[in-house]
Amino acid sequence: MKFARILILLSIPSLIQAQDSLKVHFLHGSKPKKEFSQQESKWFGGFKGGHVGIAAAENKILNFGPRGSFHILNKDADRHSYFKFDSETSFYSIFGGQPEDMRSSIISIPISKAARIKFDSLSKVYKKKTPYDYAFFGMRCASASYEILSQLQIIKTLSRPNCTLKIFYPKKLRNRLLKLAQENNWPVQINEGSSKRKWEK
Repeated sequence: MKFARILILLSIPSLIQAQDSLKVHFLHGSKPKKEFSQQESKWFGGFKGGHVGIAAAENKILNFGPRGSFHILNKDADRHSYFKFDSETSFYSIFGGQPEDMRSSIISIPISKAARIKFDSLSKVYKKKTPYDYAFFGMRCASASYEILSQLQIIKTLSRPNCTLKIFYPKKLRNRLLKLAQENNWPVQINEGSSKRKWEK
């Protein structure tokens, strides 16, 4: 029995190491402060803007965006969208600023090996052919990220119409994940961002 206990204790670190994790990267919405309006540029969406991507490996963030002309309504037959992997530097400078000037939240989510394999598979399929159009009243970065996380059973599944309505911009997804992070003790990393901008709370 004593030998069996030792084997169990020795196996615990390897089980912990075997567990994988996803990092969900959020760039917060913002607008320039009045006194810096000539120095700082306006970003798409203002306080309701921002961006979100998912990483399962260092410096490799999967994110969803528009390609070509911007669609107001979904055009499934003519999809102007992409899924791609960006380096952290590229992802954090998507609005043209310096990465260290961004207010960001990173939520680390423990996942099983099976979920990691599914994420890698989805990434390959979605990069090759996007499953939906990018449209203002349709799927965008937040709803697309939600859809992936729901397939990994991290968050409950929503129909696509509900997903586009309820996860209309990144803060909607971030609030849900922050609540889960608090309930499950997931690590959350926050960068305050530039003092020259007013950030969404």
